[in-house]
Amino acid sequence: MLQIRNLTITYKKDLRELISGFSLTVNQGDRIALIGEEGNGKSTLLRWIADPSLISGYAEAKGIRTVQNEKTGYLSQELEESDRTKSVYEYFCEEPFFAEKDPKELNRLAVKLHMDPGMYYSMQEMETLSGGEKIKVRMARILIAEPTVLLLDEPSNDLDLAMLEWLEEMIVNAPQAVVFVSHDETLIRAAANRIIHLELLNRKTAARHTVVSAGYDEYLERRDDLFERQMQKAMSERREDAMRMERFRRIQQRVDHELNNISRQDPHGGRLLKKKMHSVKSMGKRFERERENMTDIPEQEEAILFFFSDESAVSSGKKILDLSLEQLSAGDRLLAENIHLQVNGPEKICITGANGCGKSTLLGIISGETEPTSGEVFIRRDQSLAYLRQKNNFMGSGTVLDEASKSFSKFDEMERRINELSLLISDHESADFDKNLSEYTELMEEYEKSGGYTYKSELASTLRAMGFGEEDFGKSVDKLSGGERTRLALSCILLKNPDILMLDEPTNH
Repeated sequence: MLQIRNLTITYKKDLRELISGFSLTVNQGDRIALIGEEGNGKSTLLRWIADPSLISGYAEAKGIRTVQNEKTGYLSQELEESDRTKSVYEYFCEEPFFAEKDPKELNRLAVKLHMDPGMYYSMQEMETLSGGEKIKVRMARILIAEPTVLLLDEPSNDLDLAMLEWLEEMIVNAPQAVVFVSHDETLIRAAANRIIHLELLNRKTAARHTVVSAGYDEYLERRDDLFERQMQKAMSERREDAMRMERFRRIQQRVDHELNNISRQDPHGGRLLKKKMHSVKSMGKRFERERENMTDIPEQEEAILFFFSDESAVSSGKKILDLSLEQLSAGDRLLAENIHLQVNGPEKICITGANGCGKSTLLGIISGETEPTSGEVFIRRDQSLAYLRQKNNFMGSGTVLDEASKSFSKFDEMERRINELSLLISDHESADFDKNLSEYTELMEEYEKSGGYTYKSELASTLRAMGFGEEDFGKSVDKLSGGERTRLALSCILLKNPDILMLDEPTNH
């Protein structure tokens, strides 16, 4: 049995609760999908279930974790940095049970995972494997240890359609209990028989969780029905309260008016009106108490909403890209031959193919980051290009605001020069006064025309629209979840307003 009782997880940096009062019992046969928006604590919760020490560097957890007669196998979202340059064989050798396994058992496991048995002894570096190969190797090492509970953090990332079908089949048929994080609704629908939904409400200040023993569609139906019924009840109570308070105000005003106008010659009538006013005030206090017990208006997380500007729409007749490659290679591997692609105007093109067939390599060549081994690539240089990479969109440990501000780096240089010129033109006797004043005037006009006075508000509003609160602006990029990094990369792209957009697996995370 694996049981969690009354778990609360708090970020150490800002003391914000990520998860509050969470309890769960994982039973044999459970296939639990852990869902929610990026940054809501899914990976943190999964890490804590696997090993509480995994989150001790950035979060504090209070709660009871009971593991009886169970052994967990944890698949992290990313391959550990220390494992990336290891050969596949070295990676397997780090699992103590690998050397003890009978070769026949290893072969049976490889067949079950649709993996070439020769992979166990491959000298290929882990980081050079395709997404599908990597997930199979990592799952094989986990299963060699014979866990009874599988904890999988976004296992569907980087997988092609065939591999997604394999993953779905593996989860459904797994003899172990499975808890998996995913944003893939098709996978969740097909594989999950329980749902954990983590939410952060009120601008990510209030944690809420829902645990249901139901499939995904049934959960959504229940959730929508409950939301609608609660909303109707809450609005009905507020309408009734408004009408009741209007009647109450009229009564109070009438009694108050009568009290102010009663004659001193009628003390008996005055006493009666005072008693009446006392009753009216008691009624008002009762209404206030009842208002506190009204049904809450149901809350939902704020949706991410963004649009691409059409100010620089590409003309439909304009040739954007003309690519002709005799060969597409990655190192010594030949991935494809005779690729010809022409893009005209605002076309939307999807590149599909199996894991490792060269999709990302092709995008790297188009973007100019990778030199083709043969052939030619023409891309209009008068059109700006933005590239959302599959990984490593950010290097270093700058903040969210630092990275987004790079989209407006031209203003840093303009502001520096404006300040220099401002000092120079303060000397009216300078021989270069007229020249400096002319440059200052032209630069100020360009600064205003290009948005120098509004870019900071545009920067903040774009980040907020992409789900970042102001409390997130100072967060280090290397502390962001995979989904948050993707949202930040998209924010930077939106701020650049590019003519050509290239997205490498943007639905990951």
